[in-house]
Amino acid sequence: MTAFLFTGQGSQRLGMGKEILEAYPDLGYIYDTASDILGYDLKKVIFESTDEELAQTKNSQPAIMATSLLCFEAAKKKGITFDAVAGHSLGEYAAMVASGMLSLEDGFRVIKARAAAMDKAGQETEGAMYAIMKISPEDVEKVCESIEGYVVPVNYNSPMQTVIAGEKAACEKAAEVFGEKRARAVQLKVSAAFHSKLMEGAAEEFYNAVKDVRFNKPTVPFYSNVTGGELEDFSDIPSLLRKHMVSPVRFTDELRAMKEKGTDKFIELGPGKVLTGLVKKTLDGVTALNIENTDTLEAAV
Repeated sequence: MTAFLFTGQGSQRLGMGKEILEAYPDLGYIYDTASDILGYDLKKVIFESTDEELAQTKNSQPAIMATSLLCFEAAKKKGITFDAVAGHSLGEYAAMVASGMLSLEDGFRVIKARAAAMDKAGQETEGAMYAIMKISPEDVEKVCESIEGYVVPVNYNSPMQTVIAGEKAACEKAAEVFGEKRARAVQLKVSAAFHSKLMEGAAEEFYNAVKDVRFNKPTVPFYSNVTGGELEDFSDIPSLLRKHMVSPVRFTDELRAMKEKGTDKFIELGPGKVLTGLVKKTLDGVTALNIENTDTLEAAV
């Protein structure tokens, strides 16, 4: 069984997806649809702007989603099939489109609202995020609990990588403690403390923007960051997405749950291969690869 994984924020780079778009120009409708909904030329931002402009949350989120869906459609053209979907944070939204939960148009309407709310939160709150490596998630939790101020684990990425987020000063203090424990702490280049309570205002604003959007039941199993397993209740997805913005990403639990259901091949769709690396660090006896350009597309067939 094969699971398609969709890339999260931070993996963007200028020119991403260009090779695949040139190979399959008919897939340009993805960018056209996004640009119509966003109100600006997304393709120009991806291919002709600067690293700084592309990295802005309001741009990077729809840009990564468009690139991931481009890779997804190219994979389908090559006859690559899938039995389940999952995404890392932002990637869940591309997974929703791929699985039929959202139309392409509504997918970009939802991501436009999410990016705007999170971009605003980044300007109004002073938060930070650090990737903590070479130490177990349980030890990360203990250190965070010992720090004065607000800092919590927010991304459970692999058995030896957990991301923390919270107030800037508390995150800096935690990073110092992890250094004393010979763990590695790397500050992430993000504009806010994503998946923490500092995003509560953004989550409420986002919910109000998407509460009337139509969400369908997916055509394949959909694995959730919030639950860490296959999602079974689709009665109120807007509320789940509001919770998603302030809850930890339980990615390692998702990977294990997929493997338990028989998934033995994971294909990451979108720029970079961060998720591919996390799969390899978390699971044994599975195949993990990515599709981000024509070479990797051919290798995945």
